[in-house]
Amino acid sequence: MTEDVRVWEILEGDRLEEMNKTRLDLEVRLEKWLEQDISILSSDLLVIGRQVDTDFGGFIDLLCLDYNGNVVIVELKRDKTPREVTAQALDYASWVADLSNDKITEIANGYLGEKGPLEDCFRTKFGAELPEILNEHHSMVIVASEIDDRSERIIRYLSDKYGVGINAATFQYFQNGGGKELLSRVFLIDPTQVEYSTRIKTISKRPPPLSYDDLQKMSKDNGVGDIYDLLLERLSPIFSGKNTTRSSVAFVGLMSGSRNTIFSLIPKDSNPEDGLKFQVYINRLAKYLDVDKERLVEVLPQDKREWGYFGDTSPDWTGYEGFFKNLDEAERLATALSEIKQARDG
Repeated sequence: MTEDVRVWEILEGDRLEEMNKTRLDLEVRLEKWLEQDISILSSDLLVIGRQVDTDFGGFIDLLCLDYNGNVVIVELKRDKTPREVTAQALDYASWVADLSNDKITEIANGYLGEKGPLEDCFRTKFGAELPEILNEHHSMVIVASEIDDRSERIIRYLSDKYGVGINAATFQYFQNGGGKELLSRVFLIDPTQVEYSTRIKTISKRPPPLSYDDLQKMSKDNGVGDIYDLLLERLSPIFSGKNTTRSSVAFVGLMSGSRNTIFSLIPKDSNPEDGLKFQVYINRLAKYLDVDKERLVEVLPQDKREWGYFGDTSPDWTGYEGFFKNLDEAERLATALSEIKQARDG
């Protein structure tokens, strides 16, 4: 059932005044807002097409890529019936499922124009290289001012029972007596739950990332489990989030609406003699924590060397790699970053 979101404005004297909810021309304006700033739906999306011809007699409102290189269909409900909007999203998904890397790149570069190419836009948005395999999974998000019970039942059934990557986001519009406008967003299903169901119930085109338990076991097997456990626990609250790969855990920061990998722990390349391997994009870390780069370099482990992503020498793609030899080095870095973040946040 769609949540009944209510909003109050706090006035002088701690008085509350409820803001009026209205449909106005919300769904007409939503597509423009989403194209201009897709982060109102998700900060993990890059728009690569608008009104994309599916060759099936329909046009996808917005076509996006997420930070894993998966295709996401964003479809506005507008005045469609529940059966129409769900069937249309699934029809579009049947076309998207077979999109090749070349076709996706062609669509994206045609849309991005002078802002492109896709590789550069992806790198700027997510702070990572465009994956070699795109469209491993695909998903759909139906956007509306409200979702009726029938649509909700269908979406939940497809997601929960069969792992179909489908969700709905409802946006509600509020306006106070002075004309101030507010917009709220609520997902029907937690997006992380949809992503998890899709991954475990569909066939992958590439090996999945390791779980946190897998990486923890790998760190113990490679003789650096205590250092890994300390850093994973202490660094997690400092960053905006984290994700895993086949060999590492990467800590990410959200900056200017973009998701950037900043610091990585790499159990796969670690051993008892060298220690726990790390890589850090030092300029990104300095920007994220709003601190001088030199102060961060001072608290890195002694065993470090300058490093660039696949030899890239541009400032955003360079930093240091090396090894944490012991718990003292790990504790020193974690304590320093925590203090810097606390000072930044006031």
